[in-house]
Amino acid sequence: MSINWFPGHMNKATREIHDLLPKVDLIIEIVDARLPYSSSNPVIEGFRKDKPCLKLLSKSDLADPAVTGQWLEHLQQDPTVRAQAITTQKPENIRKLADTCRQMVNKKIDRATTITALITGIPNVGKSTLINTLAGRQVAKAGNEPAVTQRQQRIELGEGLILIDSPGILWPKIENAASGYRLALSGAIKATAMQEDDVALFAAEYFMEAYPALMQERFKQAELPSEGVPFLEIIGKQRGCLGRGGHVDFDRTAALLINEFRSGKLGHITLETPAMAVKEHVKVAEIRARKAQEKEDRKKARKAAYKAKANKKA
Repeated sequence: MSINWFPGHMNKATREIHDLLPKVDLIIEIVDARLPYSSSNPVIEGFRKDKPCLKLLSKSDLADPAVTGQWLEHLQQDPTVRAQAITTQKPENIRKLADTCRQMVNKKIDRATTITALITGIPNVGKSTLINTLAGRQVAKAGNEPAVTQRQQRIELGEGLILIDSPGILWPKIENAASGYRLALSGAIKATAMQEDDVALFAAEYFMEAYPALMQERFKQAELPSEGVPFLEIIGKQRGCLGRGGHVDFDRTAALLINEFRSGKLGHITLETPAMAVKEHVKVAEIRARKAQEKEDRKKARKAAYKAKANKKA
């Protein structure tokens, strides 16, 4: 199943970010610590070029701390990037980010210096909550669902630091199928754009492979099945997600598993590692190259057909 969600306001916001970038000193991109690769917008990455970028891994209290450490090291291999794991459980660390921004910008810091930072991220990644924590007041509308912020706003934090808050945006085509599932599982994509049972099946299979001990403990199983559907059946029966005739209601079971992941009840889980991301990035590049070649082949075929038709008339 292909999962994509790119409503009109996201297209507009992407154009506005492109136009604004030359005027900002720094990009702050918030990614989900449970899926740092899949939640990083490739369009923004293409726009920013060598502009300094502060990558904030939000919701780190829900992620696997060992894998978060791997991600911080991996991301900072790019000399233009500084990465930091954050959580609303420790707001004092978030409030220190203003100093980090000043350190990253190559300007002489004095009273006349103004630093403008663009803050961006996928929907429902915690961007507005972070801004409110930084500002120490309610300046950005926050909500536990995607597409709450739909237009840019300028926020002056004081001491010469200005934030430009942009709407949470995805990108037109999520070419990596696994990334689509991870984004849906994390809550970045509206429920109407996905099928929960498919997402839950993807999740069940990954959880059993990557975190078998957590699954055994959570669902009181000495052994786990080898496939996702039997695992969902176990969960459905155990939690009373049953329909007529005592059969498992997979829709209710899927919603339960997804909600337990999002709330952290399953334990500290990260959906991808740097090694996984490197392999998937290569596959995405291959997909793009193949599509570009197919497009070029179609263009050549049209030209050849047009030329043959013109020669025939002559």
